[in-house]
Amino acid sequence: MSDPIIQPKVKALRWIRSLHKWLGLPLILFFFIIGITSILLAWKKKAELLPPTLKTKVEQGEWISPTEMVNIAELEMEKLGASIEVDRIDIRPDKGVAKVTFKTHFTEVQLDGLSGEVLSIETRHSDWIEKVHDGSIVDFYIGGDEATKLTYSTLTALGLILMSLSGFYLWYYPKVIRRLKGR
Repeated sequence: MSDPIIQPKVKALRWIRSLHKWLGLPLILFFFIIGITSILLAWKKKAELLPPTLKTKVEQGEWISPTEMVNIAELEMEKLGASIEVDRIDIRPDKGVAKVTFKTHFTEVQLDGLSGEVLSIETRHSDWIEKVHDGSIVDFYIGGDEATKLTYSTLTALGLILMSLSGFYLWYYPKVIRRLKGR
């Protein structure tokens, strides 16, 4: 004879186990990617995934203009045969450095803010890892409008929430059923 209180919980537990298993199979790859890239991003400076910010003689004086910074960085990219479309300039007055990054690749040109001397040209690995992490790497390469990033982030977040809830019930419901059977 089946217990009318226990039987629905056993059915729910079976359904949740099935849901957890079938959701987990496709999501495991995405959770793995997000986990690995999270670790890399957390350790990006220690793992040297981001070029170190160089320091120059920080002196008082007139810095070169942002337009000059862009021109110098574009010339360096032309020499390398890379795209010259600038994304942003990160100015670090306390270190005397400006970092110029680009829209279509992950190169960074560091310049002395006073003289405009090129201090380094390196790849910003943390930038492409971040794009893999949030799914925008697909939009980056196909020229999308962040639709893939939004879809990827939303679906993986919802998947993580559902996996967490179903995982909790897979742990909790057997305890409830055992307690009910023992009464």
